Amino acid sequence: MKTKLAEHYSFAKLLTFTLPSIGMMIVTSIYGVVDGIFVSNIVGSEAFAAVNLIMPFLMILGSLGFMIGTGGSALVSRTMGEGDHQRAREYFSMLIQFVAVTGILISVTGFLFMRPIAGWLGATGTILEDCVVYGRVLMVSLTGYMLQNAFQSFLVVAERPRIGLAISIASGITNLIGDFLFIYVFRLGVFGAAAATALGECVGGIVPLIYFCKKRTGNLWLCRARMKLRPIGRACFNGSSEMLSNISMSLVNILYNMQLLKLIGPDGVVAYGIIMYIAFIFAATFIGYSIGSAPIIGYNYGAANKKELRNVMAKSYMIIVIAGIAMFLTAELLSKVLAGVFVSYDQGLMDLTVRAIRIFSVSFLFCGLSIFTSNLFTALSNGAVSALISFMRTLVFQVVMIYLLPIFFGLDGIWGAVVAAELLSLLLSLGMLWKYRKKYGYL
Repeated sequence: MKTKLAEHYSFAKLLTFTLPSIGMMIVTSIYGVVDGIFVSNIVGSEAFAAVNLIMPFLMILGSLGFMIGTGGSALVSRTMGEGDHQRAREYFSMLIQFVAVTGILISVTGFLFMRPIAGWLGATGTILEDCVVYGRVLMVSLTGYMLQNAFQSFLVVAERPRIGLAISIASGITNLIGDFLFIYVFRLGVFGAAAATALGECVGGIVPLIYFCKKRTGNLWLCRARMKLRPIGRACFNGSSEMLSNISMSLVNILYNMQLLKLIGPDGVVAYGIIMYIAFIFAATFIGYSIGSAPIIGYNYGAANKKELRNVMAKSYMIIVIAGIAMFLTAELLSKVLAGVFVSYDQGLMDLTVRAIRIFSVSFLFCGLSIFTSNLFTALSNGAVSALISFMRTLVFQVVMIYLLPIFFGLDGIWGAVVAAELLSLLLSLGMLWKYRKKYGYL
């Protein structure tokens, strides 16, 4: 069976193939941003702080979908490259079943323990109550969110990235309309924000499930498959770097929030929340490109086509460098506009946020290279190296810098911690690329 993954990729073809995945990730990242805009401007800064406090925990729970999606797509695309399409479909089917069952179990547990979890995160009083409400509503849609994360990768493997983009746009529109109705019209506050996001996540998870159940054309669809621990374990291990990355980022966000609550109170959490919204959208470009290009890399690795593997990698790094420079300049030039979308009603908070954005934005010059390199090793079925890069980048380097830089630079040191961490991550990524260059033949 001829597949588009086997083609030679020019810059135009590579961008055309990956743009839908980039769009999917950007639209998905906008969920929380839309919630934040409505909650901050209509409900108030304390409710906005509550959403930002509980959100990292919710992202940790949803990271299983990323793990299965990225690790599973590498397994499925490599199996397709080896010519065994039926076995690839069976792997795909059992992995989706695994995500659905696990999602339901996590949802029930998270719903029951949401209050003590919110208290552990530092929430008290009104902020605690808003955290519990927001978190419990999103537990209802967690399985849909996890499926959505997994399908984002599998739709690319199925050579249907545009369908994935269309589903993500539909999810985003659902969320936007829900926010307008539930927060602005009906004044349901934090509950309304959570309900809107939950509806969007259900659309993003259920629609592709229906598509793969009914569609029998192309190279991938859901079929009967017995649950086998070995391929599930391989997918989980291979995708563990992506899950680890999401968990680590969420834990670091929690540490940031705790530190900022101690240093300057809820205003610090609000400023950091705005930075994270901007970072989510910008990083989504790199993550989307990595997801979109991973099946091409995995396929050519499985087919032992080293020439095309080198071609795709060289072009990918050039694209990411250019994109990083563009994002840095955009954030620097539009820092006041970006901050004003959320906190134009408070000049002091506005000034704090603008300075934080300008320092933080330097990290966009480096982060895309590490994100792609980590995903590259996932696509090459080397989950250990991918996990190492992600673990050091999103947890170890950042935690060290969060506590070290403020000693010398005060509050600016907290905003600059991620810049130092990303620079160290880039050096580690370059070292891993050089170390494994002969094994994979990409240089």
